[in-house]
Amino acid sequence: MDEHNKNRSIILAITEGGLTHTEAATRFGVSTRWIRTLLARFRTGGLDAVDPRPRTPHTNPRAIPESTVNAILTLRHTLTDQGLDAGPESIWDRLPPETRPSVSTIWRTLKRHNLITPQPQKRPRSSWHRFVADAPNESWQSDFTHWPLTDGTDVEIVSWLDDHSRKLLHTSAYPAITGPIVIDTFTTTMDEHGPPASTLTDNGMVFPPQAGGTPTTRFARGHDGKRAQPNAFEQLLSDLKIHQKNGARNHPTTQGKIERFHQTLKRWLAADGLVDTVEELNAQLQRFMLIYNTQRPHRAIGRRTPDEAYYATPKAEPVAELDSQVWRIRYDRVDRDGKVSLRYAGRLRHLGIGRRWAGVRVIVLIHADQTMVIAPGSGELIAEHIIDPSRDYQAKQKPER
Repeated sequence: MDEHNKNRSIILAITEGGLTHTEAATRFGVSTRWIRTLLARFRTGGLDAVDPRPRTPHTNPRAIPESTVNAILTLRHTLTDQGLDAGPESIWDRLPPETRPSVSTIWRTLKRHNLITPQPQKRPRSSWHRFVADAPNESWQSDFTHWPLTDGTDVEIVSWLDDHSRKLLHTSAYPAITGPIVIDTFTTTMDEHGPPASTLTDNGMVFPPQAGGTPTTRFARGHDGKRAQPNAFEQLLSDLKIHQKNGARNHPTTQGKIERFHQTLKRWLAADGLVDTVEELNAQLQRFMLIYNTQRPHRAIGRRTPDEAYYATPKAEPVAELDSQVWRIRYDRVDRDGKVSLRYAGRLRHLGIGRRWAGVRVIVLIHADQTMVIAPGSGELIAEHIIDPSRDYQAKQKPER
């Protein structure tokens, strides 16, 4: 007999069957004290009052306040509408520190309101093996993706992402990505952030794919079976001693960070709305870059923003070994006065190159107080310096006669 029927039977046995409290307690295997409790409930509320009561407490001292629940739900909807990550950790980041509960509590709150679906088939994060560059600029990932305008016109977006910090270094849209565009976006990014020690792009024959320019040729062979000559992008990397890495064929997870970034980008663009022109799309991309780099904490980098992670440690640089000496490599543009700038011993120095080189991009090799300035492509040595710490302007050394 279940407890519901048992309690009613006890009352009826006493009130209708004439059993005493002691007889009823013996027959039903309960205490006389419980008999008196049931009778008191019966006199107050009838038979319904003797039914078993819920054992859960009326209040839960560990329950989060209703205001916090409302804040969690509001953030969930707001972030989703903005096309940003709206998971428990992202919500936790944005709650006031003095009131926010644990990430697991936020997850349970979302689940209770049918805003999250458990996915037990997913691999636990503890089983993931992450491959992350140790320093900013140690490796840059790049790829391009497609996006439509309002009239359905397909355009292409190319991005450069720092592997260590996830910082979005560059993103821009074009009717179609070409080899010269890849070079231009890469050099523009180097102008702002310095050269990386290595790059990681898609498989050599498909970056840039169907671009109208020269495809990457590291894995290409001519009809005679010999390797094709490097294209301009490969030659630039070679000149700068930047190690070029390419993902394996049909294995996009090698560039997992840039692939995951494109998912984030497209979710945000979809929420922000399609635009009519490439120019408007580029304006969107600039707004997204600001949000992504400075306002959006990233789980993979300790809930820091990419900007925080990128500027927290010194940057890696490409290096070259000449005559058993290790030379740091910079990529710079000669200014209109024929100089490039270099920080040495805590001060900015100006290296004289010559006005004839104004506006030209050059490679600067640095070892201790020595520099060599080389023209890319031709490899011509156009200036050398031995830095005088007492001077800001450094005249180039005259060649020995």
